[in-house]
Amino acid sequence: MPPSTPLSSVLTPLYPLLFVALWSTGFIGAKFGLPDAEPLTFLSLRYALVLVLMGLAAWLMRAPWPRTAREWLHIGVSGLLVHAVYLGGVFMAIGKGLPAGVTALVVGLQPVLTALGAGAFLGERVRPTQWAGLALSFAGVGLVVAHKLAGSASGAVLWAMLLPAVCALVGITAGTLYQKRFCPSFDLRTGSVVQFLPCLAATLLVASLTETMQVRWTGSFVFALGWLVLVLSLGAVSLLNVLIRRGSAVNVASLFYLTPPTTALVAWALFGETLTGLALVGMVLAAFGVWLARK
Repeated sequence: MPPSTPLSSVLTPLYPLLFVALWSTGFIGAKFGLPDAEPLTFLSLRYALVLVLMGLAAWLMRAPWPRTAREWLHIGVSGLLVHAVYLGGVFMAIGKGLPAGVTALVVGLQPVLTALGAGAFLGERVRPTQWAGLALSFAGVGLVVAHKLAGSASGAVLWAMLLPAVCALVGITAGTLYQKRFCPSFDLRTGSVVQFLPCLAATLLVASLTETMQVRWTGSFVFALGWLVLVLSLGAVSLLNVLIRRGSAVNVASLFYLTPPTTALVAWALFGETLTGLALVGMVLAAFGVWLARK
């Protein structure tokens, strides 16, 4: 590396891989923590801790805040969609008993919806090679979770379980498109505060009306909460904002195809969940499809 080359420029190509690795652990964190707290109560605690940490960081570092009410509004709306709707849907689906692999498959449709919306709302041109990559990736995701679908198709998967996952899919898709169009660039420290404030207000309100809000402070719950706050909400979300700022919506969305295969690998390492031959083939297809879509 030449002495004049900034370290950030060397690490930039690694951001997508790091994002996938971190984002994929969200399902694992939910699996650890949800037995001890209801979904929206869990998320309310997560949002509150993120606000404290990022608010303190923004104050100590004197980070710039959005200058107009319009900027506050756009950043807040993007946060509601990307965090409150998406995470709320994922956690509620898993909390209702929908297998994490099936939830990942539903949310795995996001790159296709984003590609459809990118042309209409952002004016982005989706090339044939990108469509081919998206199709290959979706096929790969289907293979990875096929055995889980087969095990849950006998009646365990009900519309009541699927509905929150579908809402999560709509939220993350709309949020990615909205942020890319209306607020692609903002300070990550103060922007996180602006994004998570409405998330906490909305999630806490719904939790107070629909849940008991009781928490068992077990070791696994504390670990899951700390992991999701520090690694996911601070690390992965910051990387997502950077990727949305620097790349097209289709390129960013294609990374979500790698989440189910990566989650399956982590679940195999931590919980001993088996991987079939089709799942391994699916991982290769998903990875190749993402490379083709981003190429």
